[in-house]
Amino acid sequence: MVCSCCIHLLRKELSTDGVDIQEIKMGMIVLSIDRQKTSWKKIERILGSYGFEIIRDKEKMLVDQIKQAVIDLVHNSTFNAMVRNSDYLVERFGMSYPYISSLFSKKENITLEKFIILHKIEKVKELIEYGELTLSEIAYMMGYSSVQYLSTQFKSVTGLSVTEFKVTPDNRRSGLDKVIDGE
Repeated sequence: MVCSCCIHLLRKELSTDGVDIQEIKMGMIVLSIDRQKTSWKKIERILGSYGFEIIRDKEKMLVDQIKQAVIDLVHNSTFNAMVRNSDYLVERFGMSYPYISSLFSKKENITLEKFIILHKIEKVKELIEYGELTLSEIAYMMGYSSVQYLSTQFKSVTGLSVTEFKVTPDNRRSGLDKVIDGE
């Protein structure tokens, strides 16, 4: 789950099927079920119909928590360019960055660094569309050392220069759950 709409949708769908939701937040649901009213298979079908899955693998759970932490850092909070991404993740999970990074790469077939870059560029697209900040302000806010570095990375990821992106009527923004797929 990557947004409050997902939480609302799942709360509604699961509640109508006799599921007692004890806690629900981004990426996690704690629930109990009345096996006479519903089953785990039915819950899995409901989740699956909306693109969610039950994760039973502890490493996969950690990877999903890492994804959520990156989304929180880049999209849902005031991005602090002075805090390195690696330091943020190490502090949040209490694990070494090499472990976090290698586990992420193993489970997702993309490096953690690339995942962070994709999300930063997605946030840059959003900020460009709002039109409230200059590119210099966006570069500083997102932790880029220069506008040139941001522009180079933007073109590398999107295939468009920032100027081309601004004038393209079909701005190619992705849903946060699709950023890793490049859709």
